[in-house]
Amino acid sequence: MSTPVIASLIFLVTYAIIVSERLHRTTAALMGGLLMILSGVLSQEGAFRAIDLNVIFLLTGMMIIAHYLGETGVFQWLAVQAVRLGRGHPLLILVILACITAVASALLDNVTVVVLTAPVTLYVASTLGVSPIPFLITQVMASNIGGAATLIGDPPNILIASRANIDFIRFLVNMGPPSLVILVAYVGVMAIQFREVMHVPPERREVVMRLETRGIITQPELLVQSLVVLGFVLVGFLFHSQLHLAPATIALAGATLLLIWTRRDPHHALQHVEWSTLMFFVGLFIAVEGIVKAGIIEWVAQQMLLLTGGNQSITTMFVLWFSALASGVVDNIPYTATMLPIIERMGEVMPVEPLWWALALGADMGGNLTLVGASANVVVASIAERSGHRLTFGQFLRYGLMTVLISLMISSLWLWWRYL
Repeated sequence: MSTPVIASLIFLVTYAIIVSERLHRTTAALMGGLLMILSGVLSQEGAFRAIDLNVIFLLTGMMIIAHYLGETGVFQWLAVQAVRLGRGHPLLILVILACITAVASALLDNVTVVVLTAPVTLYVASTLGVSPIPFLITQVMASNIGGAATLIGDPPNILIASRANIDFIRFLVNMGPPSLVILVAYVGVMAIQFREVMHVPPERREVVMRLETRGIITQPELLVQSLVVLGFVLVGFLFHSQLHLAPATIALAGATLLLIWTRRDPHHALQHVEWSTLMFFVGLFIAVEGIVKAGIIEWVAQQMLLLTGGNQSITTMFVLWFSALASGVVDNIPYTATMLPIIERMGEVMPVEPLWWALALGADMGGNLTLVGASANVVVASIAERSGHRLTFGQFLRYGLMTVLISLMISSLWLWWRYL
């Protein structure tokens, strides 16, 4: 059996297991990566070189900072403030929580944000006496839209920026404006979609308005320390080119500074690093390198160019819409990792800049299509189920389809105006 056939079989089986969830996706990715080595498709040295440490270390540093920030109770405090600002009106609270989630997801990764805010959202909905499902759907979609704006907001962005050598400011300038417009449009659509299920008796609103903020911030000193360090890290991201430091170095430096400043046991912080996610990336990097080495990626790139006739505009739009559809069917992280070398190959015959942004917008926004489209979706569904509220695939698709269509139309106009 030839090397390309072996590599293809390993990759397709790995992908099928990830999508079907017969095994945990981390187990499947590690299995696929190891099979690429054991079958001789990749040497051990080649496999280890394929692991993008910039991605691994950037995620590790931000996870540590986010963990300390979450321990302070600041996200719960923000939720109560949203309730007060919304004066107990569910629809207004829904909009405010969506905006808070979007902004937080741009500064921290969106999975961490929904893990910290979803339980608070459940409590707010319970106090109001309404179903938490509209709140959770809105929150996770806002997190995916907000996370698209920055290099650190969504895992696909980290993958793309690292591979394409895109810095924080350049990413923000190109992805921030369309993400903001999409968020505004989404908030408007969401208010229309959920207006019929957001009726609450006046006495319920009064109960919610009496929620106290005293005691919610459990560790004010840690909050100050975490915010100062996060501020330094964000400034570092903005000027990392001038500092000649990679984003991963800055994130790790911030996490280390926080550990030194707080004098806390690092074991506690490291226990809350999502090692499963990091090892998923490790296996995925090796598995994708296997099909690159076998020449399969080059063949796929050629077929895509033949399909679009090598036309820059058609190719860019194809990458955008195809990425959104594919990311709705499978998790946008493995999809993006697979597309990176394809985009590089296509960039050899046409300007690659529009293709990177088409991939980022398609993968990020397409994650809102289905319940399995993005990691944040799966996390929120799990939290809802544990609380006795089942978020079904059909429910999510009903609202996700409209959200993604609007997002892609805005993204198409942005790409056309900006690059084509």
